[in-house]
Amino acid sequence: MTASDAIYTRLLERLTPAKQQHLLRYWNDLSAVQRQRLSEQIDSVDLELVARLFAQRDASEDYRALAARADAPPAFRVGVDSGPISRTAAAERGTEAIAQGKVGAVLVAGGQGSRLGFEHPKGMFPIGPVSGHSLFQILLEKLAATRRRYGAAIPLYVMTSDATHRETVAYLTEHRFFGLPADDVRFFQQGNLPAVDAETGELLLADRGSLALSPDGHGGMLAALDKSGSLADIHRRGLEQLFYFQVDNPLVVMCDREFIGYHVLSGAEMSTQVVAKTAPEDRVGNVVSVDDQVRIIEYSDLPIENAVQTNADGSLRLWAGSVAVHVFDVAFLARTANSPDGTPYHVARKAVPSLDAAGEFVSPAADDKNAIKFERFIFDLLPAARRSIVMEVDAAEAFGPVKNATGAAKDTPESVERQMVALHRRWLEAAGAKVDDAVAVEIRPGFALDAAEVAARLALPCRVRTATLFE
Repeated sequence: MTASDAIYTRLLERLTPAKQQHLLRYWNDLSAVQRQRLSEQIDSVDLELVARLFAQRDASEDYRALAARADAPPAFRVGVDSGPISRTAAAERGTEAIAQGKVGAVLVAGGQGSRLGFEHPKGMFPIGPVSGHSLFQILLEKLAATRRRYGAAIPLYVMTSDATHRETVAYLTEHRFFGLPADDVRFFQQGNLPAVDAETGELLLADRGSLALSPDGHGGMLAALDKSGSLADIHRRGLEQLFYFQVDNPLVVMCDREFIGYHVLSGAEMSTQVVAKTAPEDRVGNVVSVDDQVRIIEYSDLPIENAVQTNADGSLRLWAGSVAVHVFDVAFLARTANSPDGTPYHVARKAVPSLDAAGEFVSPAADDKNAIKFERFIFDLLPAARRSIVMEVDAAEAFGPVKNATGAAKDTPESVERQMVALHRRWLEAAGAKVDDAVAVEIRPGFALDAAEVAARLALPCRVRTATLFE
């Protein structure tokens, strides 16, 4: 028996009880390299888990009942400083945690820029309104400037996917991590899950030697952090909190000291930032309180009759929209890392190109939901936290996600660039500068992270007449 025959026999013995032996239908047509890849992919699949998820595919949570019990979450609101913890106290405690080297950062960067017409990792997309700098450069330079501000190391853990890993590592390495020490940047890959036929539960083939795989969602972050050894590295460094953010938001307030301070002083295990929704149908997760627990209901799961409910003053009752920025206690992540109830799987019915029974490649229409994908969401950890807090941020200052291609109603490269220019213009004008109308300005993080730093750095009097990059 050849080595190839032995691998085939082993795989067949594993696949047959699960009724997935069709995956080996084209084994004899494959090269040695293709056989190796298919073997590794099959070995990576938890067949029992996939079978269980398919069997439970229609047992989703009753979001209508959940929404009926939902109310606005208790939150630290923008412009309100009358709660149990003052903003000054929160800022001081957050500063202390960062300066003591207790805070690390997690950057979620597994997505590609396909929706933007950019066939590379989204983090490489150019967004600087004057500089043309990439999302990665802006975010990592923010982290480097934050380290200098507090005189402390802030290790960065970058979550990639199969689609983005190699190019991301090569890009950041080539650019010397935009000022971060190489020893303080660690990469880890999120896991994959196979797509299955919506009717039969059979795993789909993307081609004769490859499964139709896709990332398991940002909820796979915790398992990937643990499996990669990054969670052990976090413990080794003595980190106590992790600041979590996503690659598409160049306006994020990096390691927001007030947010971290509220989290620590409240004794929270997981906390989340929100913005005030501008319309009931805003495509953001709805942060709510249900049975005294903070939870997030996706916009697609929130019944419209609940979304449009208002308070006496006309404001939305469920007003809090998630910006996908969190703070986690490391001890909480360690406790939930291997919990089967930590991040449940969600069912997504999708149109997935794949091989049919005749071996022909079929690309279904967008409305032909021929497949089921399973994914996890990191916010599903919220109910597992013994205490959670919510902090509102001003969207104009802290939330500008690059999600949609040019021409969409919002969250486009153009709208985000305008938002960046407007923010930096306000910083300059608050410092006493005069910026001519329609002039684009951009402030690099190394020059200033906020309006106060701009005022300290700017030589006055100053008038900006042409597009300017402050660096």
